[in-house]
Amino acid sequence: MHTVVLTIHVLLAIGVIGLVLIQQGKGADAGAAFGSGSSATVFGAGGSGSFLTRMTTALATLFFVTSLALAVIAANRGGESDSVVDRTAPATEQADPGAAGGSSDLPADEGTSGTGAAGGESESDGDLPPIEE
Repeated sequence: MHTVVLTIHVLLAIGVIGLVLIQQGKGADAGAAFGSGSSATVFGAGGSGSFLTRMTTALATLFFVTSLALAVIAANRGGESDSVVDRTAPATEQADPGAAGGSSDLPADEGTSGTGAAGGESESDGDLPPIEE
């Protein structure tokens, strides 16, 4: 549904832009007052102004309706989130600084005693060699 309304919205936007660019400015009416032959046009003696104005108004109204429809569809999407921040989970839980032994998230050095996994033993990080000082 979202894709259909969005496609119609884009087509209406292109239509409104095209109609606005086709219309003549207010200064172009001065030439018609001096006999430029506007009575022989396709749109009649009144010219194309009223037809193009009505079409622009109709397309602009439909454009606003599709804008509101897209806003309602986006608001009712529910649990889906397009935010990257909402999708990512915290990598690690932060340790409580007041926890036993004052442990931190950083690996312990081998040379220090009393810290680390169990009384001076350090946890190995897989295939990484120990750090030499």
